[in-house]
Amino acid sequence: MELRQIRYFLKAKELLNFTEAANHLFISQSTLSQQIKQLEDELGIPLFNRIGKRITLTEAGAVFSEYAEKSLLKSQEGFLALRDLKDLKTGELTIGVTYGMRSTLIEALIRFSVQYPGVKVNIVFGTTSELIEKLTHLELDFALTFAEGNKEKIFNYTPLFTSPMTLVASKKSDFKNKESITLKEITDLPLALPTKGYSTTKFVTEAFESNNLSPNILIEINDIPTLLELTKSGNWFTILAQTTVTEKDDLITVPIKGKNMIRTAMLISLKDAYEKKAMTVFYTFLVTQ
Repeated sequence: MELRQIRYFLKAKELLNFTEAANHLFISQSTLSQQIKQLEDELGIPLFNRIGKRITLTEAGAVFSEYAEKSLLKSQEGFLALRDLKDLKTGELTIGVTYGMRSTLIEALIRFSVQYPGVKVNIVFGTTSELIEKLTHLELDFALTFAEGNKEKIFNYTPLFTSPMTLVASKKSDFKNKESITLKEITDLPLALPTKGYSTTKFVTEAFESNNLSPNILIEINDIPTLLELTKSGNWFTILAQTTVTEKDDLITVPIKGKNMIRTAMLISLKDAYEKKAMTVFYTFLVTQ
């Protein structure tokens, strides 16, 4: 059964004349008759009584017409819904984000939502490993994170920007006027770092190990805002990408010297998943800040 056949049937039911119905539909009378006959054959019951050139609805035709009208209406509503999705008047976008990308996300989100208020946006914060897991199970449309190491073939990795790794310290510390620092200098400092699962911790750990250094990690915590609060006290230092630290009034960032101490922010999506127009548009807001 095709929507075309339903439209033909309803027009014939409205005019009770195949020739007039065909004229209104801009098709030949034989085409209309043939399509309605195919519909009747599929349903296994006549929809019209054919009396010479006159037609009337059968009992089955009257019953079927109610459902045919609803079906046609729903299909039209479906087309309108798809058009609205295409024009971003409606729809839903689920974004996974690590805390290090928080400020980048917020700026893009505000601009996107002002321009496309009909699109509902769900934000999910998590570690890189948590977000990758959710992305694999189609729980996210895309994830924003700093990603290093081996890239999995099932994902698309779209670079957004780079950010240097920095020592984060209280503004009250002695590092206020320091322009840069080495990993070796950091080893003697009391550190508070994100827990395992954060890509930052993996990056930092591997950087120290590759230089045969053992950092003095005293605290590990799975909440970045709390980590920054601890750092503000001046009792601990932490290591984060520079873009993670937005509270410049109480904290300072000192770039870390050395090879590969730059991180790349990525938009990660599944290769074979349908790419929503909302996702494509949101990306443009991320890269035009």
